[in-house]
Amino acid sequence: MNTQHPYHPIIYVRGFAATQGEIEETVADPYMGFNIGSTKSRMAWTGDVKRFYFESPLVRLMSDHKYEDVFVGGEDLVAAERTDRPIPYKSVIIYRYYDEASKDFGKGETPPIERFAKGLGELILRLRDKLCKDNPVNAVTTADFRVHLVAHSMGGLVCRAFLQNPKLGSAEARAAVDKFFTYATPHNGIDMRIVRNVPGWLSFGDVNNFNREKMAGYLGLPKGDDVSIVKNFPPERIFNLVGTNPRDYTVGSGISSWAAGDASDGLVRIDNATTHGPGPDGKDVNSPRAFVHRSHSGHYGIVNSEEGYQNLTRFLFGALRVDGILDIDEITLPEEVQTALDDGKEVRASYQFEIAVSVRGCQWQMTRREVRENSAMFRTYDDLFPKKGGKRTPDRSQSPHLFSVFLDPSKSVEASGSVSFAFDLKVLVPDYEVAKLLLLKSHYEGGYILRELILVEAFPDEAALGGWRIKYGYQDDNPGKPGLDAVTRRVGGVGGGDAKADAAAKAPPRGIAFDIPIAQKTKPGLKGTLRIEARPWS
Repeated sequence: MNTQHPYHPIIYVRGFAATQGEIEETVADPYMGFNIGSTKSRMAWTGDVKRFYFESPLVRLMSDHKYEDVFVGGEDLVAAERTDRPIPYKSVIIYRYYDEASKDFGKGETPPIERFAKGLGELILRLRDKLCKDNPVNAVTTADFRVHLVAHSMGGLVCRAFLQNPKLGSAEARAAVDKFFTYATPHNGIDMRIVRNVPGWLSFGDVNNFNREKMAGYLGLPKGDDVSIVKNFPPERIFNLVGTNPRDYTVGSGISSWAAGDASDGLVRIDNATTHGPGPDGKDVNSPRAFVHRSHSGHYGIVNSEEGYQNLTRFLFGALRVDGILDIDEITLPEEVQTALDDGKEVRASYQFEIAVSVRGCQWQMTRREVRENSAMFRTYDDLFPKKGGKRTPDRSQSPHLFSVFLDPSKSVEASGSVSFAFDLKVLVPDYEVAKLLLLKSHYEGGYILRELILVEAFPDEAALGGWRIKYGYQDDNPGKPGLDAVTRRVGGVGGGDAKADAAAKAPPRGIAFDIPIAQKTKPGLKGTLRIEARPWS
């Protein structure tokens, strides 16, 4: 048993360097960017800037969680033979895969990404031996050794190639990976205006590493339009942090930002930045993800951001995972639209769902999806209520998954040890189309058919179902305090299922769920249930 869990060594894998100059600059930094902080914070979509000091992920891990680096006396303890200086278990290791491509440390030729993936596996095993053999201070056996992978951009593809392609690493190295966090990784390639996916023939700076056909090869996947599929590693143990701010990505004098488009971080499109794969029961599940208004890199970059750090540490070290899903039973239409539908006219409507989740006592948001930031969830009326046999019934597979947040009771601001968060849910007024003509008679741009700010607080309670007693409330009814007791029930591990199915599939621990009813009497309006699911996380 590893008594230090969930704290394990962290291996940081940096992103892409296109030119030889960028490679040399990269290898000249011992921490390869993980030590870069920021003194700027984009607080709103208006562009207003407030001074905010973020020391860097590396410094914060050291100050908040007592991690250490592995550089001592000018040497890298993982690479050096220094039996007199044992490596601490809570350490941050930089995977310096670009050293081989440097003229100073290598041949000045960039190896293929497959080489980088194999090298990651070798680093994990070397680190395991250094930490576990002849190191009584750590008291961790080789069988119990685990590691966290943290990667930016292409670094996430290096990690995925190692994890899911059996040809690129040993099974024992892959088995040592506990969790995997990605910042702005192009999991489904890079798409640009005009050329769409990066062409396979574009070899400048190895940019074709982001071509989907080439990606399928090193990721061990069949060729196709979707290479974001994760195999041989649990997709629920991968976190995708997605940037939604292209404006502040200044690489190439803004050309990259223009080419990637508005729904991107300036390089990676939002739709390409997430992963999915078969869960414990074989059904496809999405990896947990969060959306933050940060660019791919730079002063407003996603790695050197408070939002990034908070999602990172809560995913790695938190104790509770909470998911929110909106099950819609009915969407009422304006009277004139309903009349047209009843008369047999073709009616179309599309709905955009916005969500923002914040944690008690903090000035930043864990995740935010907004129309103005091109990250809102989108569903058509036909998606939500497909017509079958002359009737329209809700399609639960289209229920918007609003958020996945990870909570850490050790960071509670209450003496009770409770964890609390709030989420602001909005459903925008749609554009209605009747007989292929826009109906704007009663339209107010920017309006909502639903807006609710809901507070949730979970109290540790051994006598309660699942060990948590939960309260919730509507901000309008009881500002600042959730006043309603949630009626909880058991739910299966990630992907659902009953207890026997969970055990057979070796699913994650079962959790609890509760429902928050949504019922509007006005038209247009929405009726349904906010389904909140909470599961132990380790």
